[in-house]
Amino acid sequence: MKLNRTNITSSFPDRPIKVVQFGEGNFLRAFVDWMIDRMNKTLDFNAGIKVVQPIDRGMVDMLNEQDGLYTLYLRGLQNGEAKSDHMLIDAIQGGLNPYTEHEQYLALAKEEEWRFVVSNTTEAGITFDPNDKLEDKPQNSYPGKLTALLYKRFRHFQGNKDKGLIIIPCELIDENAVRLKEIVLKYANLWNLGSDFVQWIEEANYFCSTLVDRIVPGYPKDRMPEITEELGYEDNLVVEGEFFHLWVIQAPEQVQKEFPAPEAGLNVIYTDDIRPYKKRKVRILNGVHTTLVPVAYLYGLDAVRQSVENEVCGRFIQKTIDQEIIPALDMNKQELTAYSQDVLDRFKNPYIHHLLLSISLNSFSKFETRVLPTILSFIRNERKVPARLTFAMASMFYFYRGKRNLVDIPLNDSQEIIDLMQHQWNAVSSSLEFNELVKNILAQESIWKMDLNKVEGLTDAITRSLQLIHDKGMNKAIENML
Repeated sequence: MKLNRTNITSSFPDRPIKVVQFGEGNFLRAFVDWMIDRMNKTLDFNAGIKVVQPIDRGMVDMLNEQDGLYTLYLRGLQNGEAKSDHMLIDAIQGGLNPYTEHEQYLALAKEEEWRFVVSNTTEAGITFDPNDKLEDKPQNSYPGKLTALLYKRFRHFQGNKDKGLIIIPCELIDENAVRLKEIVLKYANLWNLGSDFVQWIEEANYFCSTLVDRIVPGYPKDRMPEITEELGYEDNLVVEGEFFHLWVIQAPEQVQKEFPAPEAGLNVIYTDDIRPYKKRKVRILNGVHTTLVPVAYLYGLDAVRQSVENEVCGRFIQKTIDQEIIPALDMNKQELTAYSQDVLDRFKNPYIHHLLLSISLNSFSKFETRVLPTILSFIRNERKVPARLTFAMASMFYFYRGKRNLVDIPLNDSQEIIDLMQHQWNAVSSSLEFNELVKNILAQESIWKMDLNKVEGLTDAITRSLQLIHDKGMNKAIENML
């Protein structure tokens, strides 16, 4: 039996369109749409979602075949025990493809109760395309499509400020709403849409920057036979996520009143400054991932859960968090400790198999944004070099040697980085000492935004760790470190 509103015996209310969503992928369905569904069922939020496919290829046809219905599985550890729940999400009222249904797409502008815009069009989605025109059917970029739709709404309701919108992007870029608003105003100017429209954008609409956090593995292809048997229907849009969720929204009090997610028991935090939450996530969750990869992989491990549960690597990462990452953050230490424990529990999720090599993509740029700021902050605060984070940096350099014992490591980075590291390691095998290799890499200002050799003690600390790894192997080196 196929999943749709006819075949399922439950009754589904016909809710008014209050949310227009750009993006139909796994993350939004397992995060935002799940939250709205929960608000509908616990707070009588009564919000229907109309999904807009942001590119010419997508899944709205599949979504419409199921009348917007899909099943969400939440799986992970709760109170130390493995748990799996599933629920039928019915908040979506259908989808539109603006490439084939352009008039229906523009007709959304006339929806009386439309109040919210959410989006996840990937990090590359919030971009300006100078070739976009107002008359395009549709525009190429997401901000171009949004600007055209906002202008249609402005014209239809004759500039009524009560018909403005609350715009909440979920793309993983800094100040995502600020960037989106800048581009919308840029199109307004490029297309000569007039000062009244610009004023309406500024005064009648809220652009709210966000931080989103939930691991969403997506469609569980390998488990679908057992899932279909369990559910009793065929669902082509099943999505899996972890129990943990966090949505930080930088917004005024009015937005919280209109989108009262915390009242539904959801981990949604409203704030006037999102930056501390961003820093916490990047430095701890993302930073631990990046720190762990070269150390654990060279130790002989392959997955995140396996690594944090390993006695040696688990102790290494716990000490790194407690003694180096948290002391480098100027935030509430108790909250940081609680958050870091949540992160480690999430890494131990028995339902998520997260390979270290998949995280190793572009390790140098990740290290520069996620770990290096912690190293520099630690040195400023503690007046010494953090031993474990510099050991991880040395491990990354050794990882880019391209060998785990005698087996090749499939390095996945820019060609410039791979060429640089290959050249440096080739030189070591002939005449160059480790100290020179470290100096040459740390001097790459195009990578680090500065010459790291100028940071007192850093070059020597990394050199010592690199020599230790080379002489004793990772297993002995990390045990020495502990």
